[in-house]
Amino acid sequence: QVQLVESGGGLVQAGGSLRLSCAASGRTFSIAAMGWFRQAPGKEREFVATINWSTGTAYYADSVKGRFIISRDNAKNTVSLQMNSLKPEDTANYYCAEATKFGPDPGEYEYDYWGQGTQVTVSS
Repeated sequence: QVQLVESGGGLVQAGGSLRLSCAASGRTFSIAAMGWFRQAPGKEREFVATINWSTGTAYYADSVKGRFIISRDNAKNTVSLQMNSLKPEDTANYYCAEATKFGPDPGEYEYDYWGQGTQVTVSS
C-alpha cells in the first residue's frame, strides 16, 4: 500500500504564491509518475501537472502552464507544486496522486493512489 499526504494549502490573494507538498510512504518502488489534480465545487476533477519519476519530465495543463512548477525529490519520495500568479479560478481542493503505469497522456496515467487533498483558496 501507498499513503500520500498533502500539505501547504491555504488562503492567498490573487497574484500570490503557494507551495504544495506531497509525501509518499509505503510501497513506493513502483512509481511511474506523481501528479496533481484539483477539483472545485460543482466541477469535475481536472489534471494539473505530473512528473515522470525517473526522468523528471513534467507536463502541465494549459490553464497552469507558465505559472505552476512541479518538482520531485526521489530520495525523500516527495513531490511539490509551486503555484505562482494565482487566480481566483485556481481555487479548488488539490490532490496528489501516484501513477504506477503510464497512459495515453499525462492526465490519463493509471493513478492508483490518492491523497486526501488540501484546500487552496484564492481571493480576488
